[in-house]
Amino acid sequence: MRVFTALLAASLIVAAPASIAQQRLSIATGGTGGVYYPYGGGLAELINNHVEGYSAVAEVTGASVENMGLIYRGDSDFALVLADTAYQAYKGEAAFDGRQVEATRALGSIYPNAVQIVTLADSGITSLADLEGKRVSVGAPGSGTELNAKAVLEANGLTYDDMETLRLNFNETADALRDGDIDAGFWSVGPPTSSILNLAATRDIRLVGLSDEEIAKAKEAEPVFAAYELKKGLYEGMEEPVQTISIPNVLVVNADLPEEVAYEVTKVLFEKTDELIAIHPAANDTTVEFSLGSTPVPLHPGAIRYYEEVGAEVPDKLRP
Repeated sequence: MRVFTALLAASLIVAAPASIAQQRLSIATGGTGGVYYPYGGGLAELINNHVEGYSAVAEVTGASVENMGLIYRGDSDFALVLADTAYQAYKGEAAFDGRQVEATRALGSIYPNAVQIVTLADSGITSLADLEGKRVSVGAPGSGTELNAKAVLEANGLTYDDMETLRLNFNETADALRDGDIDAGFWSVGPPTSSILNLAATRDIRLVGLSDEEIAKAKEAEPVFAAYELKKGLYEGMEEPVQTISIPNVLVVNADLPEEVAYEVTKVLFEKTDELIAIHPAANDTTVEFSLGSTPVPLHPGAIRYYEEVGAEVPDKLRP
């Protein structure tokens, strides 16, 4: 009996850590020069601090398109994705033709990205049309920035064949502009973003605006686009507001995510937003109202449970 008791006690000592171990969650973000990574890191902190039994880590990725693949394969639990990318994956369109991700669900839209076209002040580039024949970074391969750049260009009669395109991430684009290796670059990111802030601190830059007609054509091509104004003084030397387009960012999960996890993360996202704002100002737009008005794919049942709990009206189109 003493031997059995000793063995039982030993087994309990070994098993005890498993009972208190936290389940680790992965958040797919983007490159370190954008907003996805710090925002995802902030969300990981919220989970670590406020969701019992779970820990989370933000992963550096190639952003939206790659992130949808990570969600589909179950390699990440949460992903930050541009609205058009999420919608195309859900419908099996564009880059996802033949590989539809019907299990795409959202916890909600969290903040808008602004398409920011940046050049050096002395480049002579003042309009979208001026990009013809130039060396242009259209964003990292598989990123939402590239999808947005392609959509804006093609909607306004320009293609990659009309310019020398490079697929660089945000930091690489800023470095290439600084070094004179490219003439202009696209960012689709929540403003302000660190890579442009750092570039503007060392070089005189210009934000290239879009005309009303160019915005209208872009919105016709991509209904998730909306007009957006980059405010005066957003970046050093930016003396006037600049007109462009925006697109929501969506926190995406797989339909298989347990309902309780989806509920708890949605709850902490909207009830501890002040902690996110302290990490990045883009979280000022993280509201229930923005989310329900701009999410392009069905919500996860756990998220719906939270929205209904706080008295928000969930549109029928967002119910799975």
